[in-house]
Amino acid sequence: MTHFSEKFIYVFFTALALLSWWLLQYSGLIETKKAAKVKASPDYYSKGYTKWEMDENGLPKSKLIADEMTHTKNSTLTKKPVMIFFNGGKPPWIIEAANGVLSANGEKLQLKGKVIINRAKGEGVKPLTINTSNVLVNPKTSFAQTAAWAELISPPHITSGTGMKATFKEPIHLELLSKVKGKYETQ
Repeated sequence: MTHFSEKFIYVFFTALALLSWWLLQYSGLIETKKAAKVKASPDYYSKGYTKWEMDENGLPKSKLIADEMTHTKNSTLTKKPVMIFFNGGKPPWIIEAANGVLSANGEKLQLKGKVIINRAKGEGVKPLTINTSNVLVNPKTSFAQTAAWAELISPPHITSGTGMKATFKEPIHLELLSKVKGKYETQ
């Protein structure tokens, strides 16, 4: 055999090995993508969804309502979710969003897009509306946070800032994290 034909054979088998390896990798990626799609398929689906959580005394602690719910292995997808936190005889906190994702263990509710948080006027409490977006709620601890802009409206006062942390059970705590501005009117 000549020196040229030996090199040709080595190059040919090396190229064939690389092509075989590439085909195996490529077909593996396709199978991985197919498996990922199968994993995300719904376990069950419901129109009109309600989930209650009670406190240690058997009284309502929170309630999650959604127009539609799709349960998958890793999460529960909701359309028009409404999270309600109860506070004894005081008006409840009501959190509304366009879409939400509840984690499989129920400890994280990611509300996506525009989020509106309301508490009505009641004995000893003023009405309050919070406009923000992309809020992460922990239903078990009645806690919510966002890194987005937030506006707190308690007529006639308006306070806004970037980032917010809120606890919706006693003691109630609302904190704007940065760039806080306010408009306060005296009566």
